[in-house]
Amino acid sequence: MKFLAGKVVVLFRSVLPLMIAMALMGGIYVVIHWSAEHSDAVATARQQQLVELVISKMQGSIAHDQESATVWDDAVRMVSQRWDREWVDSNLGIWMHSYFGHDGAFVISPDRQPLYAFLVGEPNEINAFNKIAPAALPLIDALQKRLSAQDETGTSDQILSIGESDLVRMDGRPAIVSVKPIVSDTAKIEQQPGREFLHVAVRFLDGDFLTRTGEEYLFDDLRFSAAADLGKVRSYAAIVSRSGETIGYFSWLPFRPGADVLKAIKPALVVSALCLLALTSVLTLVVRKRSMRLRESQAQLKHMALHDPLTGLANRVSFNQLLARIVRMSATDQTNALLYLDLDRFKQVNDTLGHPIGDRLLVDVARRLMETAATADIIARLGGDEFTIALKHTQQEEVEKLCESLIAAIRKPFEIDGQIVLIGLSIGVAVASGNDADPVHITRKADIALYHAKSAGRNRYAIFGPHMDELIRTRRELEHDLRAALDADDQLEVFYQPVYAAASHEISSLEALIRWRHPSKGTITPDVFVPLAEASGLVDRLGALVLKDACSTAREFPHIGIAVNVSAVELGQHHYAAQVLSLLGQFGIEPSRLELEITETALLDEAGVSEKNIAALREFGVRFALDDFGTGFSSLGRLQRLEVDRIKIDRSFVGACDEPGGGVAIVQSIIGVAQAKGLRTTAEGVETQQQSEILRDLGCDELQGFLLSKPMSKASLRQLLGNQRLRKYSQ
Repeated sequence: MKFLAGKVVVLFRSVLPLMIAMALMGGIYVVIHWSAEHSDAVATARQQQLVELVISKMQGSIAHDQESATVWDDAVRMVSQRWDREWVDSNLGIWMHSYFGHDGAFVISPDRQPLYAFLVGEPNEINAFNKIAPAALPLIDALQKRLSAQDETGTSDQILSIGESDLVRMDGRPAIVSVKPIVSDTAKIEQQPGREFLHVAVRFLDGDFLTRTGEEYLFDDLRFSAAADLGKVRSYAAIVSRSGETIGYFSWLPFRPGADVLKAIKPALVVSALCLLALTSVLTLVVRKRSMRLRESQAQLKHMALHDPLTGLANRVSFNQLLARIVRMSATDQTNALLYLDLDRFKQVNDTLGHPIGDRLLVDVARRLMETAATADIIARLGGDEFTIALKHTQQEEVEKLCESLIAAIRKPFEIDGQIVLIGLSIGVAVASGNDADPVHITRKADIALYHAKSAGRNRYAIFGPHMDELIRTRRELEHDLRAALDADDQLEVFYQPVYAAASHEISSLEALIRWRHPSKGTITPDVFVPLAEASGLVDRLGALVLKDACSTAREFPHIGIAVNVSAVELGQHHYAAQVLSLLGQFGIEPSRLELEITETALLDEAGVSEKNIAALREFGVRFALDDFGTGFSSLGRLQRLEVDRIKIDRSFVGACDEPGGGVAIVQSIIGVAQAKGLRTTAEGVETQQQSEILRDLGCDELQGFLLSKPMSKASLRQLLGNQRLRKYSQ
């Protein structure tokens, strides 16, 4: 019995390690097998997301391709004003196929009739349009309604026009159909909203698209199928239209990293049980690392879909989702705020210093926003230089304080590669309470408030109020009227205010001043319509009108100089110096007789365009005066760098000269600075005899104001100068 018992114990001890080893190997195999299947599942899910991302990017790419030819004055003329089929074929039709790879291109009239049709494999244009009509007509209808309503939702610096796009199945083939309006890129061609000609692009998602996608993204045997019953061997991703209809499936042989690993380790498990622990550890580590890389790739794809790749902030899609969630989950008495932020002068930085500097500037701006608004619920970049911030459970006082902090943070100088960059920040704010607020309306109100902040002078914030809608409408009407006034010849008139020598009270020069007599609103002051002209891109035409009239007056009165006010916007344009010299040559005016009055705002042009224009004009003899001196932002250091011939003392200092404790000391210091630099001085707004005498005694060279003469029409000027000559001759 003892012998038998011993045999059993030996057998048990011999078999038990084997059983344990087999159990351990089996357990290891089960774990590895599970890890392999999990890795395969993660890889398959990643490829499915990648297919959806590729299709989404293709939709955006096709619309962007269209805009290269549809946002174009020539395109508008060729399709709506004089039909040129050969031009349309070369620029809107076959060119789209040869250059961008589009499979179809169509030009549709405002009455939804095909004027031009091109579809690969279909030579008959009627048949070509009939094939796409079921898919294209609903998109055309939707786009025309949006155009009629002047809906610009979704447009930006990158997306120039609205459009409609969808995924469809056409003759059993998957395709993207995109519709874009053919519109003016300069806004100089007037088009009736909703009556624009339309361009339809078609891109099939099978054939060469599948081949290129498979090669580029390493999809094995990528195919299209109308049905989902593809078996367990293949993976597939549904192609879903924006209405939610599944139009088909992309299928492929999935990438199975786990299966490959499992196949590789099986021989090792069989050959060497002695290396079990080491081998298992290594292989488990390998599988784990691969799984982690796959999960990281998946997380990266998700992050890319919801975040701005440049700054790392939430993007527009993520922002819309988060804002909707905040509103939906708000209590009835909860107050939320939305801030729309836009950088001032960013485009000028981009144009002058280059896009790489602009991109790095945006990254630094995003960092300052996150540091300043660390408690915000959302900080997002919508595109270009537009950002948004959302706050929940807040009060208006907190919002105002945050706006002031944000503006102060962005106004601090940025240093990029040793280059000092100065920009500003304008903010529009919308405040809403409860969960029944519409996120779309909130963003619209914030956008309107931003517009008001910029109109008020930038580097400030505005909180939306009910009056703003009416102000927007009024401003648009006034902008329209200003365009009409520039086209007419009976509303805008140049007046002239004489400038007198302080000692002799004789006229030494004239200042040209623009006046607008609106046919229904009466006189509109320059401080209203000049900023409007700058903001709407009309300041070039307005400035040219004044300068041309001034040159005409200078030719009529050859014994006297003419001064013309120049806005910082005009002076900051590269062509300005050439424009001025061209007009002087046209009227035969000596450049030394023209004096351009600039404000201290021109000194803030970090790009140096204003200073280059000033230097070029001074080289030809044009003189410069610094207007409203002492009220702007420039320092004496900047004044030292900028060459001018005259300083005009602001009327706010002149008006205080004859008051107790007034501005005599300030005026005296300004005159002292001017005399030290060899500059002449002119005092604006002289209204009393006492002011005139004080300024003369302080050493001011010229006087200008109502005491001496008000601005007058050219006819009154002729009479005044004629009487002055008669008095001079009679003496």
